[in-house]
Amino acid sequence: METFYYRRLEVYQNAKQLAIHVNDTIKCFPKEERYALTDQLRRASSSILFNIAEAFGRYSANDRLRFLEFSSGSAMEVSSELELAEAYGYISREILSSFDEQILVIVKQLSKLRSTIKTQV
Repeated sequence: METFYYRRLEVYQNAKQLAIHVNDTIKCFPKEERYALTDQLRRASSSILFNIAEAFGRYSANDRLRFLEFSSGSAMEVSSELELAEAYGYISREILSSFDEQILVIVKQLSKLRSTIKTQV
C-alpha cells in the first residue's frame, strides 16, 4: 500500500496542476510584483495542495475536514488574486476564465471529499 495515498486523489492532482500553472503564469508579471502579488499567488496556490496533503496526515475526521476547508479558502484566495492580476492587465480575461474553471473543479472536488468524510464520522 502506498504511504502517501492522497497523491492519487484527483483533487490533489488538479491542485498540483493549478499550482504549476500559476507558477508558469506569474513568471511574466512585472518585476515590481515579485514580492507582492506573485509571491502571494505562489503561496496561496501551493497552499491548496499542501492543505490537502496535511488533511490526510491527520487522524481525526474533524482535523481532516478543517484542513480541507483551509484548502478551499486558499482556492478562493487564488481566484481573487488572479482577478486582481487581470484588472492590473497582467493576464487576459481568457486566462482568468481558464483559471476560474480549474479552481471551480477543485472547489467542487473538495466539497465532495468533505461530504464523504462527514458521512464516515
